[in-house]
Order: sequence, then C-alpha cells, then structure tokens
Amino acid sequence: MFERISHKIRSGLSQAKLRLEPRASPTLAAVGGGGPNPGVVCRSSMAQGEDRDQAPLSLPDYEARARELLERATFDYYASGADDELSLADNRAAYARRRLAYRVLVDVSRIDCATKVLDTEIAAPVLVAPTAFHRLATAEGELATVRAAGAAGTIMILSSLSTTAVEDVVAAASGPVWFQLYVYRDRKATEGLVRRAEAAGCEALVLTVDAPRLGTRERDVRNRFHLPEGLSVANLLPAGYGAVAQPPADSGLAAYFAELIDPSLSWVDFAWLRGLTELPILLKGVVRADDAQRAAQLGVDGIIVSNHGGRQLDTAVSTLDALGPIAAAVEGRVELILDGGIRRGTDVIKALALGANAVCVGRPILWGLAEGGEAGAARVLEILREELELGMTLCGAPTIESLSRDLIVELPG
Repeated sequence: MFERISHKIRSGLSQAKLRLEPRASPTLAAVGGGGPNPGVVCRSSMAQGEDRDQAPLSLPDYEARARELLERATFDYYASGADDELSLADNRAAYARRRLAYRVLVDVSRIDCATKVLDTEIAAPVLVAPTAFHRLATAEGELATVRAAGAAGTIMILSSLSTTAVEDVVAAASGPVWFQLYVYRDRKATEGLVRRAEAAGCEALVLTVDAPRLGTRERDVRNRFHLPEGLSVANLLPAGYGAVAQPPADSGLAAYFAELIDPSLSWVDFAWLRGLTELPILLKGVVRADDAQRAAQLGVDGIIVSNHGGRQLDTAVSTLDALGPIAAAVEGRVELILDGGIRRGTDVIKALALGANAVCVGRPILWGLAEGGEAGAARVLEILREELELGMTLCGAPTIESLSRDLIVELPG
C-alpha cells in the first residue's frame, strides 16, 4: 500500500508547479548556516529587518514578526484552524475568561518552577508540542528546535510530519525526545514505526487520537499549500519502507491521510499498542472526562488534553475548559498535559492551577524559529519561563505545587 501511495504522491508532484520560489533563510545567521536553503520560504531577509527597533518582547511579538517574515501560505499553514476557526480562537479566549486571585504576604524570595513529567525532571512545566514542517521556518528545522528544547531543560515531542528524521533529531538532542504516533491501516507499518522510534532513542510515544481524518483548514485549501521542492516528510514511515517524498500538491494532505490513517482505531486497540512497547504511552487529543477516565483505567501513562490546536473539529470545546473535569475524573492517576492557546506565563499558571502537570507550546516555537532559528525558539521558551516565574511571584506561589485551584476566578458568562 505504501508503495502505491508514494507513487501517487510523486506523480502528482511531477505535474505540480511550485508557486513559491525558495529564498535564502532569514535565520541562517542565527543558527550559523549559510547559503540558500531549499526548505525555508520567506518574504524577507535579515538585512530587511536591520532597522527593527528591538527584539520581540513576548510570544505575540514573535507571531507578528513571523507573519512579516514567512510567505503567506507557510504562515497560514502554521497559524490556521479548521473551518471558521472558532475553536482556534476559543483556546485563547478561555484564558481571558479566568482571572487570578493572588495571595499576599507569602515568602516569594525564591521561586522554583522545576517539575517532573513521567519521572523526567524539567526546568519548567512547558514542553514543546508536536508541530509539522519546521524546515519551512528555518534551515535547520527540527534540529534547531530540539537544541532549543535541550537548552531550556525540557522535552520535545517530535511530529510524525517532521521534515527531519527522528534519528537525526534524537542525535542532536541534549534532552528527552518523545515521538508522536498515528496508527495506520497497515498495522505492520505502525509496529515498524514504533520500533524505529525506540531504536532512535525516543523516551515515550504520544498517540494522537483526534485525527481519524484531517479537518478542513480552509486557508490551506485557498493557498493550495504544499511543501517546496527539497523538503520531505521524514517520519511517517518505518525503516524499510523508503522515504515519502511529499504530501500531494495543492493541499492534498487530507486525502493522503485518509488513505494512510486507520479510522477504525478504537479502545480495544490500545492493548495491542501497549503490547508492542515498554515505552510510556500518552494519548493526545482527549477533551472528555469519560474518555480520560477510560484511558486511565486502561493504563495510559499520560493524557494530553488537546483539540489539535483547533485544527480538527471546529467548535470543539477549548482545552482549558475541558481540563478541570478531566482532572477531577482521573484523580491524579495519570499525568495531565494541556495543549492549546498558551501564550503567556499566566496561561501556564492557570492551566496548572486547574489540574495540569505541565503544558505544551506549539505555534510560538514556530514563530521563534522564523525570527531567529534555534536562538528564536530558545528565546520563546525563555520568555515563557521568565513570565511564569514573575507570575508565580506575584501570585504568592513559590512552587509549582502551590499553584492551586483557589487561585482561579471564573468570570460570569
């Protein structure tokens, strides 16, 4: 089946004409590279940005800068949500619906934001979420990201839609790498991909369960999004199947996934996956308390509360709204990680106060890569940690454990 799909992909690409010409990367100076990069598609160069008043001060600043630097099709692929993008917006709005009732006269002379996730010590409760195609943002792609994650003392979750092979990413890592997994119609291929992740040195599997088909991202359809020549999807297949060149041109990614991904995947299949590997397994894409409770009963090691960044089912509940009921249902039996909408240190505080053990940040890493490659992604994580430390200080919460539910005030309506 994979040979047939790869042939279709290559045939479609040979007939497709690229709309965007590859340009020199605006981030090569930051990552130490040079010369043209076939993967990065940008509007501008560092020279064009020499008159900028100052470096970005916040994650929203990095997003604004990425909007300027990246070609529209690339920025929209990273930024867009499904259909009317209501869930995309609500992931952010959920934080604004909550306020912090801070404590006073607490000794905050020392703030400790270190924590553990799956018995792994991390410097702050912020992980790098799985996001696709990092080489569209910077020449070194996922290599820049994993180095930034290591410098920040945290975990990177590598996307199946990475433009860099898992073996190369883990080799460049100074910290843990987890692997995002889809289950294919061809279960032998899925098993082979698990073995490939194990052999590379990944320390956990993140099974994505909210994508039996891909949602409609209308911006991608309008832009006829496709990968430029020279980039490939490096981690969709196990060793021995060969490389998949690119998803089909003209935003054919959804049709490609429809042939590849198994829409019949159900709870009964978890035991099969659990039997394949001794790696910890987390489920990503859970928003219901009853699903979370069932996952805990089946023995998952962690749950990532996620609606796929608002990119799957539009009008799905926001992840912060889903978190509280899930935390109550699992009662600490599994690790809870929240994904979606994190843009400020106070967002991290709210998520942890409502029951998360940690959060994931996705799009802002891409904005950092676009602005400054490895250094930009590292600065995004540094800003979040600085804001988290300041927020904890001002909340009267010197440790992660002191971020409790009583800090949260929910606005009416």
